[in-house]
Amino acid sequence: MLTFISALILGVIEGFTEFLPISSTAHLNLVSNLLGLEQDNYLKTFEIAIQSGAILAVLFLYWRKFTNKDVLKKLVVAFIPTGILGLVLYPFVKEYMIGNTTLVLWSLAIGGLLLLLFEKVHLENDQAQDLAHIDYKKSLWIGLFQSLAMIPGVSRAGATIVGGMLLGLRREIIVEFSFLLAVPTMLAATGLDLLKNWEFFSPDQFYLLGIGLLASFFMAVLSIKFLLSYIRRHDFTVFGIYRILLVVIFLLIGWFGW
Repeated sequence: MLTFISALILGVIEGFTEFLPISSTAHLNLVSNLLGLEQDNYLKTFEIAIQSGAILAVLFLYWRKFTNKDVLKKLVVAFIPTGILGLVLYPFVKEYMIGNTTLVLWSLAIGGLLLLLFEKVHLENDQAQDLAHIDYKKSLWIGLFQSLAMIPGVSRAGATIVGGMLLGLRREIIVEFSFLLAVPTMLAATGLDLLKNWEFFSPDQFYLLGIGLLASFFMAVLSIKFLLSYIRRHDFTVFGIYRILLVVIFLLIGWFGW
């Protein structure tokens, strides 16, 4: 049963991992298991809805970007693939994929290996760039990459960032665009899920959701600042290693009952 402490823990984890290429969904699933929380409809909705805290963090830090009509139009184009696929596949994803620990572990492991391979062969574009270098065609492709993150454990941030870099964008530019794209994407996911499930929530459950949202907001602000500082000097190899180690640790916990 979700409590104040568990809601706070999940909010902190969501906020810090949302914008890193390590999958917030995977971390919420694994930690929920460790806390002994049942993967019922409320917990699944809670884990989706607390993403709103991360949305607020992006709006808080980047509100000026959302006054740029050109940027907004590109975000709309990038959102289209996930928006369409999300509506079509929502029942299947909610019922069979969210909360599926086996799928999460496979996604984390494969994603980690692919991230390590990518950083081995990728050559960074050394030309100066800004958001204007992301045209509508690139926006659509980035949106297609993002749609892969409907598979729990893939990482929305990881899919969009690696996809953008494959398209020739510099790391810091696609990271910033990934932050911005999170707003319509997570807002739509949260809105759709709450619209379908809000009547099943008790007042206490909405209170716990508020705790998760606040924790997610503050940690997401810190996470965004951390990632922007980190990518100035490092690539994503450490995140690939981390994903694989996380899988190994969780399997050891499961096998030996630690």
